[in-house]
Amino acid sequence: MAEETRQKFSGREGSGGNPLFQNGVPSRFPSSPKVFFIGAGPGDPGLLTVKAAQVIAGAGLVLFAGSLVPPEVVAGAGETARVLDSSGMTLEETHALLVAAVRGGQVAVRVHTGDPALYGAVAEQARLLTRDGVPWEIIPGVTSASAAAAALGVSFTMPEATQTLILTRLAGRTPVPEAESLRALAAHQSSMAIYLSAGDPEGLARELLAAGLCPDTPVGVACRVGWPDEQTFFTTIASLPADVHAHDITRQTLFLVLPHHDAEARSKLYDPDFTHGFRP
Repeated sequence: MAEETRQKFSGREGSGGNPLFQNGVPSRFPSSPKVFFIGAGPGDPGLLTVKAAQVIAGAGLVLFAGSLVPPEVVAGAGETARVLDSSGMTLEETHALLVAAVRGGQVAVRVHTGDPALYGAVAEQARLLTRDGVPWEIIPGVTSASAAAAALGVSFTMPEATQTLILTRLAGRTPVPEAESLRALAAHQSSMAIYLSAGDPEGLARELLAAGLCPDTPVGVACRVGWPDEQTFFTTIASLPADVHAHDITRQTLFLVLPHHDAEARSKLYDPDFTHGFRP
């Protein structure tokens, strides 16, 4: 049975196998001219999905923000592809390039750090493409929160302790809705992944404490996760500002607030006294 399962999901069982593989080797993902928004993951090129790598390989235009996406992520682009760093471009400039490529019969790729659905400004780009009749598609990526949790070896959800993860940010130059203030969200005392807040560690700690979290609440810090100069360490809310400054951290950092990090309840799924459809 185990061997049958392996064959079924390896793409080698008859003609109806995995379309992304041919004889166990990744095949190029076919597509007509359109724009692909691709999640590059947090920085490690190995975290790029197979589908994303295939589309990049077949694209005529690849735009990537060099300030956030390592060039190694787009190194698989074809020899004739235009690979441009968009970090100094405006929305109007990137839009013009994408439209021109698609109308010229090419696949155009817009590479975003992490996952495009989180802080990626995809919605405003997609609106312009839809307005101009240009087809587009999103290929998801590994968000930095998942990569940070993996690098730190932690779990966001813990049996009988917390089943919720909040992804948010501290208000700064970019405001957040009043109902979504960090203080209000932290009051739930669930796990949190806080983005785009490294520039104000004092404000971050102040808001968490004001929400009622204990000063010794564990916080995992992941700076430039997936990059060669990655830094990861644990601290507490009380020690957060001093430790952030000591590590000279100012940007590209995730803060994982883990009030239930030390919970030890056992999962029901693997409890021998807990029955379900696959284990009577």
